[in-house]
Amino acid sequence: MTAQSNVRRAAIEFSEEQSMLLDTAVSFFKDKSPVAAVRSRLETEHGFERSTWDEIVALGWSSLAIPTEYGGSGLSLAEAATIAEPMGRHLFAAPLTSTHLFVQGVLAAGSSAQKNAHLARVCDGAVATVALFETEGSWEISRPTCTATSVGGSLRLSGTKILVTDAAAADLLLVSARHGNATVLIVLTASDIPASARRRETVIDETRRSYRLQLDGITVPSNRMLASGAGGIEAIRNAALLLVSAEAAGGIAGVLDITVDYLNTRTAFGRKIGSFQALKHTCADILIGLERSRSHVYHAATVLAAGEAGEAALRMAKVEACDSFAFAGDRAIQFHGGFGFTYECDAQLYLRRALWLQYWFGDGPHHRKRLAELLLPAP
Repeated sequence: MTAQSNVRRAAIEFSEEQSMLLDTAVSFFKDKSPVAAVRSRLETEHGFERSTWDEIVALGWSSLAIPTEYGGSGLSLAEAATIAEPMGRHLFAAPLTSTHLFVQGVLAAGSSAQKNAHLARVCDGAVATVALFETEGSWEISRPTCTATSVGGSLRLSGTKILVTDAAAADLLLVSARHGNATVLIVLTASDIPASARRRETVIDETRRSYRLQLDGITVPSNRMLASGAGGIEAIRNAALLLVSAEAAGGIAGVLDITVDYLNTRTAFGRKIGSFQALKHTCADILIGLERSRSHVYHAATVLAAGEAGEAALRMAKVEACDSFAFAGDRAIQFHGGFGFTYECDAQLYLRRALWLQYWFGDGPHHRKRLAELLLPAP
């Protein structure tokens, strides 16, 4: 590898399309997701308004990374990450990430006919999600224990999926399973899943909607099985690591905003508490964590947009952004004093989001272990 190629790989690119998308997304989420609106949606069924989702679809954000030949915008996950960051900053909750994960799975694993059939529905506004996690709690999503058995021209599913985000609102679901000795991905529609098979889970982030899905007894046509399961799962994982990291980076910026605002509002001992050195230093640490996270996120986005695997870059981004967000959320609670431990304090909304993102698609120890294997291979 030449020195020039090393420099190219290390560069962080931010395209004109990303810049325009960022401006639009910042304005959109600031308008649609003030904290009062976030709180008002905590008790709703889906956690978002369908009218807002329709606006997102009209902007082309749900089909952003779908090639033009299938009806999408033909952009990449790098542009999707640009939207995910301000989404995290304003604690917006909608099935945008879930839908992008479905899209990446179908693009990587589906046949041409399957892509045409399923991606067209996403372009028309369908909500989609993925069901990959199972009850034993492993983050290694490439080895599902749920099964798909061929019965005539159909597939009979069995097993249980957990942490299926936006399942009640989804028109399409991509489910991983074992078929013989192979890992496969199978597309389900909302009509395939009886209401009794879906149960709402209690998760730390109250803006999220997560479900337990019982697959036993569900039968679908064999043509719903995508052509390449393993490749699709890897693509979903890569997309998840990038988008979750971008959302976490935005969350750091959001929680820093409310923390600094509070430090410049509350007075103690005749001074604004933001003038105290210890609090200044911690806010500087949070800001440094934000800048580190953004650097990792957009480096990983650049690598993916260039068509490279980028596993190490993606795992580094996930660890850095999510751990930094959790630290920022924890400090925000502390800096708000006794008020910070109440439900009325907005800082707790950010900490809840941080803790969800920190574990979704693998926590820090999981990714550090994999990074050690990638970067420090055993002799």
